[in-house]
Parts: sequence; C-alpha cells; structure tokens
Amino acid sequence: MKFVQIIDFETERLEEMEQQLQQFVQHNAGKGGGLIHRILLRDRDNPGRYLALLKFDSYDEAMRNSEDPETTKLAEQLGASSIGERTNCDVLDMSELK
Repeated sequence: MKFVQIIDFETERLEEMEQQLQQFVQHNAGKGGGLIHRILLRDRDNPGRYLALLKFDSYDEAMRNSEDPETTKLAEQLGASSIGERTNCDVLDMSELK
C-alpha cells in the first residue's frame, strides 16, 4: 500500500530549505529510498505556512528512509529552519481527474 507523510510547517526561509533538499536529492540520486513523489503546497490564507506531501512505495520504505543517517541529518537541518509537525497516512485512493 502506498504511504504518504504530510509535513505541515511554517518558515520564512523556504528558499534555503529548498536548496538543502535539492542538495540531499542530488547526493542520494540512485540510492532509492522509496520516495516516489513530492508535492509542496503554500497556504493561500497564511503565506508563511506550507504543506509537504511525500509519497512512498510503502510504509516500510518510508521507515527505511527515515532511519537513514542522511535523512536524519536533512530533517535536523530543515527543522532548524521551520516550525511544524509530521502526519503519517496510508493512501486509500489517488485518482487523476481531468
């Protein structure tokens, strides 16, 4: 079953966070990790608030990714730039509607 982590955070340093994330992605290219899709959303009513949706192949893949020391390092770096929480969700349906 697909798995999604939702990270709800506030920051005034989004560009810095995006640079850190891009460096992480480049450094870990080809390692897998189970992350298959990322969506970043900005709250229209609160421009400093964001939601990041991270889709994984499975809960197990997400937990393996979370246990990776490089992921832990990134989470600490991003956490220093923001305030927020993480929510874990099983994906029951994900349909493309046009």
